[in-house]
Amino acid sequence: MAGVAGRLARRWCSSVLSSPLQVTRFPALQLHLCGPAMRASQQDFENAMNQVKLLKKDPGNEVKLNLYALYKQATEGPCNVPKPGVLDFINKAKWDAWSALGSLPKETARQNYVDLVSSLSASSESPSQVPPAADRKRPGGDALVVTSQDGITAITLNRPDKKNALTTQMYHDIMLALKAASEDGSAITVLTGSGDYYCSGNDLTNFTDGPPGAVEEKARSGAVLLRDFVDCFIDFPKPLVAVVNGPAVGISVTILGLFDIVYATDRATFHTPFSHLGQSPEGCSSYTFPKIMGPSKATEMLVFGKKLTAREACTQGLVTEVFPDSTFQKEVWVRLKAYSKLPPNAMRISKQVIRNREKEKLHAINAEESSILQERWLSDECMNAIVNFLSKKAKL
Repeated sequence: MAGVAGRLARRWCSSVLSSPLQVTRFPALQLHLCGPAMRASQQDFENAMNQVKLLKKDPGNEVKLNLYALYKQATEGPCNVPKPGVLDFINKAKWDAWSALGSLPKETARQNYVDLVSSLSASSESPSQVPPAADRKRPGGDALVVTSQDGITAITLNRPDKKNALTTQMYHDIMLALKAASEDGSAITVLTGSGDYYCSGNDLTNFTDGPPGAVEEKARSGAVLLRDFVDCFIDFPKPLVAVVNGPAVGISVTILGLFDIVYATDRATFHTPFSHLGQSPEGCSSYTFPKIMGPSKATEMLVFGKKLTAREACTQGLVTEVFPDSTFQKEVWVRLKAYSKLPPNAMRISKQVIRNREKEKLHAINAEESSILQERWLSDECMNAIVNFLSKKAKL
């Protein structure tokens, strides 16, 4: 068995150094890390190790890291070896993957290894199980479409009739999609919208649904959800790109400061009407916007609700580049496909170097903004502003 492990490790190292990341996606890489331990036998485990050598497709570096980590956990238990130096990229990546399994029992790791290899073998034999078309949807409804193709995982908001307004369920679905994208074989992750709008912000029925006596609990749970949602963007490890296909409002604007690239059609606008609704900034925008565009311009947006055109947003640094609407989709996706062919580990490491210094600060700012918003949602001023807004919409 040690000989098999050695050959697997050598094959993994060689592949990392010489092979491009393959565009292969598997159903959420279901490792069941928190579930009850299963009972794969030692023979099942050894058979799975042999199956790995017979895979017809390279599953990608992320999957190979998972295989390595589960193998080490299943055979040696929790990681207790010294962490490799920061410049020893390959061994450090392997160490990180193994260490992330924590105290996962050997039996569970063995079962997870067998399950993962089984899913890889099935996917390798049946490529039709991984549809490249843009119609593959996540469980839980049609409001979010997730596709993976050409090294890019695209998360598309799909409520065009509601201007892609975010429901509470969509917050949860986006977090799940980001978690899956962080672990799949893609190199870049994109967030975009379907139809004419990128996103019109929160569906304001999020604030009005539920019995009157549950207002305080709704505000508390809403603040927790918002904090967890923004934390997912702060911690996302791969290059994260916003493809802003139309007007953007509220939370969809404020989190743009957490993206690595923002491409926009010249038809897009950027609006944060917090004061109009008796609310305050979120998405770490109270920190990222003054840093990006300066305190005065940030105040115009976040306090006075000034709406920016795409060109203005680009001039102020919020948007990376603006494209004519007639060629927007073609130009952006050609560029992203070219970027997705760059070495994925190098892109991850570069993002880490750029972003890591501020992660702790961003998490603290996010927690503070969420806490303040919880108070705002319970204020008479905010409640009256939302009721007035909904009343005006009803009269239109």
